[in-house]
Amino acid sequence: MKILVTGATGKVGSRLVPRLLAKGYDVSILVRDRSKATELIGLGAKAITGDLYEPSTLPPAVAGMDAVIHLAALFRTFTDNDGIIKTNREGSIALAQAAQEAGVKRFVFTSTSNVYGSGYRRPAREDEQVDINDPRAYASSKIAAERELISMHQNQSFDVRVLRLGFVYGDNDPHIAEIIPYIGKLKMHSGSRMHMVHHLDVAQALILLLNTEGLDGEIFNVADDAPITLYELAHSVGQMEGTFGIDEGPLDDPFQGVQDISKLRNRTGFRPLVPSYFVARDLDIL
Repeated sequence: MKILVTGATGKVGSRLVPRLLAKGYDVSILVRDRSKATELIGLGAKAITGDLYEPSTLPPAVAGMDAVIHLAALFRTFTDNDGIIKTNREGSIALAQAAQEAGVKRFVFTSTSNVYGSGYRRPAREDEQVDINDPRAYASSKIAAERELISMHQNQSFDVRVLRLGFVYGDNDPHIAEIIPYIGKLKMHSGSRMHMVHHLDVAQALILLLNTEGLDGEIFNVADDAPITLYELAHSVGQMEGTFGIDEGPLDDPFQGVQDISKLRNRTGFRPLVPSYFVARDLDIL
């Protein structure tokens, strides 16, 4: 299978591409700067120069591909809201349109659990109401992209699959160290939970979506079996000081931040290889 991966030099892509190559996939990567992809090229990935901001560069990138895994995104910690929207929504749709016109058979879009709000009174399922006007540009741009991609499936029979990632970590990813100051800045409650997913399981889920028939136009959550409290996470990495206030009230929504992953389990046979953060810590694969 010939696969184009975007965002290959990012946190997820740089850990996914070697796993795809090790499994024998023919992997091309869309890059703006080849020099940043030297390691992946050395492993066997083929670099294609292109830019989501320049739609004219996308048709040559998707030509001849069997599938696209679209990882590239600007994240919630960025303050460039216009850039976030341009990348996450406009760039995603331009890439999908180019792929559809080129006859690409499957398009896997990585979204985020950040699309969910609160008040569901249960772990968030894929069919929950999400707010396309969410003031967080990262979340709203991902929701908008999801909707337009699903519309492409409904109206043009384009095989789109959407994977909403929990908080991704592991494989020496600095994501955890980066998120702790963000928790303090937003004054998040120490009892709030974060549903995490190790890079091993991101790769497992993406490969399942690549190869499982009958999932066209579907959205799936992916996370581990044991959402962790922010207190436990901060304590485990020794960053408690200044992270939480001393006058916290009660936790408003005990289900906020928790996803239901039963759909992915039931439809694909997914089982987390790393069922919890503490397992990853004990196995020294953080």
